[in-house]
Amino acid sequence: MRRRVLQGFILLLAALLLFVLGFVAYVALSVVPKLPSLDVITDYRPKIPLRVYTADKVLIGEFGEEHRDFIPIAQMPDLMKKALIAIEDSRFYEHHGVDWHRAGGAIAHRLMGGRLSGFSTLTMQIPRNFVISRERAWQRKLTEILLAMRIEDKLTKDQILELYMNHMYLGQRAYGFGSAAQIYFNKPLDKLSIAEMAMLAGLPQNPSQHNPVANPKRARQRQHQVLDRMRELRYITEAQYQAAINEPLRVNNRGQEFSTHAEYIAELARQQVYAQFKEEAYTRGINVYTTILSKDQDAAYQSVRRNVIAFDQRHGYRGPEAVIKLPSDQQERDDAIDEALARRPSSDGLLPAVVTEASPTLVKAETINGETVELAGDGLKFAASALSAKAKPAYRIEPGAVIRVARDDKNRWSITQVPQVAAAFVAIDSYTGAYRALVGGFDYNLQKFNHVTQAWRQPGSAFKPFLYSAALEKGFYPGTVILDEPLDMPGENAGATWSPRNDDGVFDGQITMREALAKSKNVPSVRLLRAVGVPWVHDWMGKFGFETGKHPKNYTLALGTGAVTPLQMVGAYTVFATGGYKVDPYVIAKITDASGKVIFETPTPAIKLEENRVLDERNAYIMDGMLRDVTRYGTGATATALLGRGDIAGKTGTTSDAVDGWFAGYGGGVTAVAWMGYDDPRSLGGREFGATLALPIWIDYMKVALHKVPETEREQPDGVTLLDGDWIFSEFAEEGAQKGVDLDQAAPPPPAPPTEQ
Repeated sequence: MRRRVLQGFILLLAALLLFVLGFVAYVALSVVPKLPSLDVITDYRPKIPLRVYTADKVLIGEFGEEHRDFIPIAQMPDLMKKALIAIEDSRFYEHHGVDWHRAGGAIAHRLMGGRLSGFSTLTMQIPRNFVISRERAWQRKLTEILLAMRIEDKLTKDQILELYMNHMYLGQRAYGFGSAAQIYFNKPLDKLSIAEMAMLAGLPQNPSQHNPVANPKRARQRQHQVLDRMRELRYITEAQYQAAINEPLRVNNRGQEFSTHAEYIAELARQQVYAQFKEEAYTRGINVYTTILSKDQDAAYQSVRRNVIAFDQRHGYRGPEAVIKLPSDQQERDDAIDEALARRPSSDGLLPAVVTEASPTLVKAETINGETVELAGDGLKFAASALSAKAKPAYRIEPGAVIRVARDDKNRWSITQVPQVAAAFVAIDSYTGAYRALVGGFDYNLQKFNHVTQAWRQPGSAFKPFLYSAALEKGFYPGTVILDEPLDMPGENAGATWSPRNDDGVFDGQITMREALAKSKNVPSVRLLRAVGVPWVHDWMGKFGFETGKHPKNYTLALGTGAVTPLQMVGAYTVFATGGYKVDPYVIAKITDASGKVIFETPTPAIKLEENRVLDERNAYIMDGMLRDVTRYGTGATATALLGRGDIAGKTGTTSDAVDGWFAGYGGGVTAVAWMGYDDPRSLGGREFGATLALPIWIDYMKVALHKVPETEREQPDGVTLLDGDWIFSEFAEEGAQKGVDLDQAAPPPPAPPTEQ
């Protein structure tokens, strides 16, 4: 009996030995040769996205499929490391890649019919995320174990932890804890609370299930598990635990946001970088430093938003964006509200909401986050007519109406709407061309079209300075007297008589060229163009960077009936600002790689390089004086009055029927252009002008941009002479100035050859 037991035991040992030897042989001959190289892990090069910054290093854009932000382990917050280790691998610093205590329990569980899971260490999870495998579960675990042991031989514990914490996918396109901190909480990792760190530490196990944006309840449960383990391991005190458990978390559910709104600039920089580096731009950690200043950009963005909304409010409420049916069943009702609001993105404080109750004195509405807001008193004034029982059905605010709500300065809710009008603003350094600020539209998320670089619009009276500049070269000067009387021009309107009129309908008789520009007189400008000659002026405008082919070769040229972009306008006005030099606007100051090495840098443009001169210094000097008068007593007088500076110069522009409103000008070394109009051109209103539409945007920006900037003085150049109290080129003062235009009602010269309008 004993012999048989002994024989059986020996046979069992032999079988076990054979199994072990067979398993070892299998591993050595079949598994080990197929193990992937560790180079992909030990020589890890993460796909770090393209990032765009302001000149003062404020992040304004990130482009790439994966959001990554590599943080060296030495800079990783200690509690972030402890939170992760507590929930994922509490014996991380004790094992050599495999936690055999946990592994034994997991194997026993598998032999009893359960799943083989629950013993992966941090080190074992690394190859799982670097190497895609279709092996069966036990084979994959075996591979992970072998690779984990190899990794532990090659890397230190801190290196392994650094690799893990920067590589793991954590949901919302975020890879690594640094990126996740920004995505979920809009903060750098070292600014997170213990509660927020615990929330992130719970993500690696299942980024989808524990995502605080998609599944806040499960995310909170997982966070509590992390905090429990941290307390058990004495990583945090009881007081810290209680504070973290009770801390309300403000999770960012709107995706990645940036403190400075510069989306149009970021996209402009992205296009230029992609043109140079192609797809590699999105993976190699390129950093782009633009020329804009965050302070200036913030001022420009806020000014455009504020003044566009002000214009929109002046022209009244248009009614709800839509009206939906509200089911009686609460769940169906909530679903209908969520569906309606999901279609309408927020616009920086202009939140979509569905009305649930409505009366002339009180409106209740539900926002996308489920919050019910109440609007009363002043909050209803803007839309009061839509709350009247006499309001037409399509205009009436009633339960089911989709409206916009916003908080005012006193944190009270009010009804508002998303403006339909478009606007643009651009400012550059007058002497280098470096962008200072750019806003291509009201809201980049609602419309990607960049009106600064892409919108071709009529400049209206903002074009007149270039006509007057051309006239100076022909012997005219600011003191030249022009007749401001009704003018009929036979044959100039497709064969019929053309009779240009002044915007205000007022005629002043004889006025000087200086006054005509300051008051933006149309009829004197047409007379001046007729005297100077259309071909001369048409060619002259090319000096300023305009595309002459987009401008008519007839007398309507005086009224700015061609097509320009705001970017062209800002470049053209710098010629007057600099004393005759043309600068090329540029947005990128430098580009660095992931290590910080500079791989591209825009040379600092030479200021006032003679090869860049396009205009006689005398011409620029005289025009500067005339443009300063526009802002002193002319159509742009509000500028000097509100800015309190003597070096402000510029010109308003309003096209026929007030379809476009402009202001272009400069001061203190900054040249800027503001524009407003509808994308589908139509009148902005009979009482609207460049001075009411664009000039307020320009002034609000300049208040910030020129704060504490000293006034600039313009030195009198050689070659100019005073004639009757006004400057003129010296040679014309001697040869005979053009002192009057059409004062004797002489017959006009032959019209220019007919061309397209």
